[in-house]
Amino acid sequence: MTLDLRYYLAVFIRRLPYFILIFGTVSAAALTAAFTLPAAYYTEARLVVESSQIPTTLAASTVNTAAREQLQLIEQRLLTRANLLDIARRTNVFENISEMTADEIVAGMRDKTATWSRAGIGQATRMTVGFEARGAEIAAAVVNEYVTLILRDNVAIRTDRAQETLEFFQQEVDRLSVEVSAQSARILEFQNANSNALPDTLQFRLSQQDNLQQRLTKIEENIGTLNDQKKQLIRLYNATGQVQNAPANALSPEAQQLLSLKDQLNAALAIYSAENPRVKLLESQIAQLEAVVAAQAPADPAAAQDPQLSLLEIQTEQIDSRIEQQIVQRDRIEQELVALEDSIERTSANTITLNALNRDYKNIQDQYNTAIDRLAKASTGERIEVMAKGERISVLDPATVPTTPTRPNRTRIAAMGVAAGLGLGLGVVVLLEMLNSAVRRPTDLVRTLEIAPIGAIPFVRTRGETLRRRLFITMLLLLVLAGLPSAIWAVHTYYLPLDLVLAKIADKVGI
Repeated sequence: MTLDLRYYLAVFIRRLPYFILIFGTVSAAALTAAFTLPAAYYTEARLVVESSQIPTTLAASTVNTAAREQLQLIEQRLLTRANLLDIARRTNVFENISEMTADEIVAGMRDKTATWSRAGIGQATRMTVGFEARGAEIAAAVVNEYVTLILRDNVAIRTDRAQETLEFFQQEVDRLSVEVSAQSARILEFQNANSNALPDTLQFRLSQQDNLQQRLTKIEENIGTLNDQKKQLIRLYNATGQVQNAPANALSPEAQQLLSLKDQLNAALAIYSAENPRVKLLESQIAQLEAVVAAQAPADPAAAQDPQLSLLEIQTEQIDSRIEQQIVQRDRIEQELVALEDSIERTSANTITLNALNRDYKNIQDQYNTAIDRLAKASTGERIEVMAKGERISVLDPATVPTTPTRPNRTRIAAMGVAAGLGLGLGVVVLLEMLNSAVRRPTDLVRTLEIAPIGAIPFVRTRGETLRRRLFITMLLLLVLAGLPSAIWAVHTYYLPLDLVLAKIADKVGI
């Protein structure tokens, strides 16, 4: 089967108005869009995260946020609604910004803003911020505003965190200082309330208890001895009528008092030392009475009818007085022993309580010391951030004013529009021809009716039909080539910029 090129050429010529209509429409729309779309200028700035200028082994910052996380946080704060509205209105990003709503401005700013960051092991963390605008100066101004916000937010974030850390540990130090003082006061109050039953004096009180018990035993022995002496004196007097070592004459009152004081002195020396004030007083009184007795004359023989009885009474009274003194001392020692036993019994419980108080004090003191150390580190870290000596973001390449627009690529759009019109026109021609099942050639008769025609008479249009057909095609082409660009220009000028219209269409379609 041979290919009938003349036939297909005739078919194409016959369908040429459709081809021209579609090709002209698509090409005109593409050419109009290519030269109507406003120029867009794009510029960007590159930033880098620099490490701390002070070695961490010497002084470390208290802001330990990872560089990637820090950039993400700054990016989120950069693209907030308030920041975008403020920058857009100050730099007049959109031509009809006064007629746009806040949501449209924010959406447009976010669509035209490009940010990304790169980080890796052993690599510097970098961030790129770019913006596309209708003017080169506007694009550069917006990017510079972004960079200013990034640098300011970076300083603010790090400084605020360092100051918050410093304030936290300052509050911790103040709180723990109050707790240390309060715990010290509780320990002191407990020690004052239980001063006689503290574990520190337990050994002293035990030795004191032992000494008192020995003294108590000694006093009991002394009382027994004195009672035995008294009984022996009485038995001796009853048996012989004499008192051992009895004087020939009755004693004077001063002599009797002197004997009594000597007995008291002997009893006092058994208890107190020679330097005791009581001993000194008794020795002074004895010395005075000895002088008085020595100066007295001998007593009157008739002063007493029974000098032995008087002497017995004197000696028994002296023994009774000494026994009474020993009893008083015994009672006092017994009271002291009772108090000591009570304090010793309370020492165990007091030891547990005091150990708990001291343990709490030590824990609080350790926390306080740790807080002091961390406060010092926080203060150093805060100074590092205030003086900008820690990790920071710096500008690697600032934004420059672009000299040529980045889009649209007018030549590419026009070429793609012409190619699309050409392909779509040919496709429509081929589709129409495939859908047309009418008999138009002798071969169609042979294939359809299986008969061989004698001859074929072609369809011949009149001159008027030809002119009308050509006029219709010409008017249609003029309408497409002139009306369509005019309509596109009117939409761009009086309704909405063509780039925003295309963006809305893309959003509706989901591109």
